[in-house]
Amino acid sequence: MAAGVNKVILIGNLGKDPEVRHLDNGATVANFSIATTESYKDKTGQKVDQTEWHNIVLWRGLAEIAEKYLKKGDSVFIEGKLRTRSWEKDGVTRYTTEVVGDQMTMLGGKKNDSEDGRQDYSSGNEAPTSRQQEASAQTPDTDSEMDDLPF
Repeated sequence: MAAGVNKVILIGNLGKDPEVRHLDNGATVANFSIATTESYKDKTGQKVDQTEWHNIVLWRGLAEIAEKYLKKGDSVFIEGKLRTRSWEKDGVTRYTTEVVGDQMTMLGGKKNDSEDGRQDYSSGNEAPTSRQQEASAQTPDTDSEMDDLPF
């Protein structure tokens, strides 16, 4: 029997700046939420937006990058896995489900930003050097290349 798959892919906007903690063992953890919005038409033909909030947890290098570069409203791509954990408070067991990210791409700022600040990171990657940022800025836009295809 094959093993299960636990994979989550989200693109959304940060609801607040990341909360970052530096643990005693030297590890860094960042927590933040992102909103994803889907649109559909209801029975009357009216457009309806449905927003879901997702709790994101990033560890070590990704957490440090989030601390330095992510702000409320930024658009981000997160790839990771779902994790449900529990704890007890006042005799009541509480549960939360989080996305533990192992890859992150910063897609730029708020929707109205004209600059493409896209940066890719995965667990263990360091923050970009100025040379990496320059190379990223010089990468051609693949959408404009698609317009030149003969078919």
